[in-house]
Amino acid sequence: MEPFDSFWEAPDNIEKGYGKFAKFYLRNYFKHISPRSSDNVLVVSCGPGYMLEVLKKRGVTEVRGIDSAAEKVAYAKKRNLNASVADAFTFLEETDEQYDLIIAEQELNHLTKEEILHFLKICRPRLKDGGLIVVHTLNGANPITGPEALAQNLDHYNTFTEYSLKQLLSYSEYRDIHVFPLRLYIFYENPLNIIGMIIDGIFNVFFTICFRFYGKSNKLFSKKIAAVARK
Repeated sequence: MEPFDSFWEAPDNIEKGYGKFAKFYLRNYFKHISPRSSDNVLVVSCGPGYMLEVLKKRGVTEVRGIDSAAEKVAYAKKRNLNASVADAFTFLEETDEQYDLIIAEQELNHLTKEEILHFLKICRPRLKDGGLIVVHTLNGANPITGPEALAQNLDHYNTFTEYSLKQLLSYSEYRDIHVFPLRLYIFYENPLNIIGMIIDGIFNVFFTICFRFYGKSNKLFSKKIAAVARK
């Protein structure tokens, strides 16, 4: 199966997804990254260009997205986004371009551990000194969604926790690693999200207490977690 590509999930209404994903990215990711208008940014597995459009609207002019699925890239091109069809591994190994920021828009759990290590290895020379990489994955620490998420798709090969995601990036020679939760209930325009935030907070406290009881120090229990790290 093509890494980052197989069994891609997207909203039934792909066009509607541009607005929804924009809010998700802005309210989750952009507290931890602050791309400048002068930055050169690469979005790996960009799909129809959800992240590309967010970056473009924030004034980042040098943004490029790659994806191995032509049908996804076609949506991005219709919106005049700089996306092209390319295999992520081949592109990163062959290009001489260097970037201030590399964002893997697809989850790491779609790769085997060997592929993940190779992916992170070939990203390093494509980053400028001090450049950032952003990745995300399924959170294995969540006792409700972690086991189900691993078994849900044929191409879900692994899950990570805050601790093991830090291990992975540290082993791959990245520094200043920060792992953060990807919150689901960030669509504040819908009052039901406030209820979701409260319930999510209660679960987080309950899970923290349970894990402490067994000598574990896990604090992040969101369905997915992300990390930003520096070359």
